[in-house]
Amino acid sequence: MSDAAPQAPPIPDPDLSPSLLPARMLNEFAYCPRLCYLEWVQGEFADNVDTVEGRVQHRAVDKGRQRQKATKDDGEEPAKLHERSVHLTSDRLGLTAKIDLIEGEGPRVTPVDYKKGKRPHTPQGAWEPERVQVCAQGLILRDNGFETAEGVIYFAGSKERVAVEFDEALVARTLELAGQMAEVSRGGVIPSPLEDSPKCPRCSLVGICLPDEVRLLKAAAGEAIEPRLLFPARDDALPLHVQHQGARVKKDGSVLQVLDGDELLAEARLEEVSHLVLFGGVQVSTPVVHELCMRGIPISHLSHGGWLYGITHGLWHKNVELRRRQYDAAGNPGRSLALARGFVRAKIANCRTLLRRNHPNPSDSLLRDLKEDMEKAGDVDRMDSLLGIEGTAAHRYFSAFGEMLRAGEGAAPAFDFQQRNRRPPKDPVNAMLSFAYALLTREWTAVLQAVGFDPFLGFYHQPRYGRPALALDLMEEFRPLIGDSVVLTAINNGEVKPDDFISAMGSVSLTAAGRTRFIEAYERRMSQEITHPVFGYRISYRRVLEVQARLLGRYLAGEIPEYPNFTTR
Repeated sequence: MSDAAPQAPPIPDPDLSPSLLPARMLNEFAYCPRLCYLEWVQGEFADNVDTVEGRVQHRAVDKGRQRQKATKDDGEEPAKLHERSVHLTSDRLGLTAKIDLIEGEGPRVTPVDYKKGKRPHTPQGAWEPERVQVCAQGLILRDNGFETAEGVIYFAGSKERVAVEFDEALVARTLELAGQMAEVSRGGVIPSPLEDSPKCPRCSLVGICLPDEVRLLKAAAGEAIEPRLLFPARDDALPLHVQHQGARVKKDGSVLQVLDGDELLAEARLEEVSHLVLFGGVQVSTPVVHELCMRGIPISHLSHGGWLYGITHGLWHKNVELRRRQYDAAGNPGRSLALARGFVRAKIANCRTLLRRNHPNPSDSLLRDLKEDMEKAGDVDRMDSLLGIEGTAAHRYFSAFGEMLRAGEGAAPAFDFQQRNRRPPKDPVNAMLSFAYALLTREWTAVLQAVGFDPFLGFYHQPRYGRPALALDLMEEFRPLIGDSVVLTAINNGEVKPDDFISAMGSVSLTAAGRTRFIEAYERRMSQEITHPVFGYRISYRRVLEVQARLLGRYLAGEIPEYPNFTTR
């Protein structure tokens, strides 16, 4: 098993032909063709401890780069060569490489490739992916006029050098893999995931690849597959919400600081921040924007009341292939309707589940009607008919929503809920529902951008200026599970009280203190671990959103037969 750590894909050199394959990626292809496709074709990347350590090791190599000009000793001694971080290309082979170190005398040189780990105890001294990578470097050197018969792999963990002879078998294998990688890259079809491989737990892209989940969803009936939880159940990093009007966010080393004038209101380490959420008149410094863009941490800009204005993020995701498939599917009425049916059916199912869990005595007729609405939504053949079914089910659901509220004595009149209203919300419950949905829309928009989707082109919600239609599509089934559930919890547990609201011109909204407590309840819900209804492992709601977005991508790519909507038990 290779111990090579994938490195962050560099920004492509515009002068290089897109057909040139990096020797580093050839290593990944030999290790796992699917990993190579995700990194090289789709531009995916994620860090883990191995990738970070590998990057630090190569940074040390690059930092120590002190090029020595070729020199000749007295007499006719051949020139000695010792060059670090050398970029070379072979158009004939279609290969390019950044070689860590080239050693030699005159035309006879040896490429040296640095690896972070220890030398594996194998007969050949290194795993095939590493030997193929250094062989590719040797072949590139040959095409550039050098003589090279072997390469060296330096294992920093054990401080050992392993010589790799460029014999006929290794050269043939390297060229064979290069041909296969070129064909896969041009083909536009992602390779299948490895089956129950021990490589997967160590892979930094396992949460993107979802090998066991994909295998389960495309498995034949009766085939027993038990997905492993190969990625953390929840994130260590959490969103940082800033709503103090007039506050400013600045960076002090690796810490974000929230200040009001000279007063420090809050601070958080950058490693612990997954998202910076700014409400209303909050300023953010340019160094903070630069740092968060570089780290891939989005900055959401919301109105004082929680309306999403926009998101600042780094370069757009490189996965053009995913967006092309999204656009193709959105332009196909049949595929759009199939996805829309699933979104609405799952939403109604989750509304029904929430009523069964929280309503003191839900009527049999209500539950029966909602079940019939689910069945109708699954069979409807027109989008406008689906909208009608969703509206009918929502009316039934919200007609019983107020009976799930168990506010304390004296608070009931303030939380009297009769019907859903918005734009503007006219009572405290509707104000919280609208705020919860705004938070969830922001969450989904950021997730979809991070995965590589265009959040403004949906399948059920039609495109409209400024509306994140795909985010609204995917949040449908999570409205009751996250948004409505947070509202019920905040009221029934007494976290939000009647005096946490202000009313003006027929509109009701949360005070700053009320918003703070409501956001705390929302974040607890997003971090809550639940048993995934399809895969059976424990996972947080925040992680569920990313998994669902990636599974939608797998469906659009044709890897799985249908998108698995999330319906809780």
